[in-house]
Amino acid sequence: MAVDALDAKILRLLLEQPRTSAREYARILGIARGTLQARLDRLERDGVITGTGPRLSPAALGHPVLAFVHIEVRQGQLEPVAQALADVPEIIEAFSMTGGGDVLTRVVARDAAHLEDVIQVLVRLPGVVRTRTEMALRERVPYRMLPLVEAVGRAAGPGR
Repeated sequence: MAVDALDAKILRLLLEQPRTSAREYARILGIARGTLQARLDRLERDGVITGTGPRLSPAALGHPVLAFVHIEVRQGQLEPVAQALADVPEIIEAFSMTGGGDVLTRVVARDAAHLEDVIQVLVRLPGVVRTRTEMALRERVPYRMLPLVEAVGRAAGPGR
């Protein structure tokens, strides 16, 4: 799906001012509200906009420890393991991967002992061969999309 310069401007506003109304976005951009809504609908339908809810802080929810757990899975067991991982609330993301492990998970925990408990749950899952854990020390670049949106907008060329 091609994102043009106007789409990039809309996305930037959504990222920078997420609580602003559609009417105000349209005013800022100098476009009709209907045009804005049609663009938003298309961006959602095409999977560019995947959600509108708040980003929550695991640390503020009492889970300040962040770890990346690589999971090696027995051949042919990826789907059942992935389904079982979805039942572990401390796993906030999981990806099938190439390289050293089959699945990479992002795990949050209350403390190191809790992290160990979560890892023990993972190693007992049917189909899990072994795990390797790396603890994050400090976030250096927080999750962000604005630089990518700006680069896409520049590549799309001049627009409204």
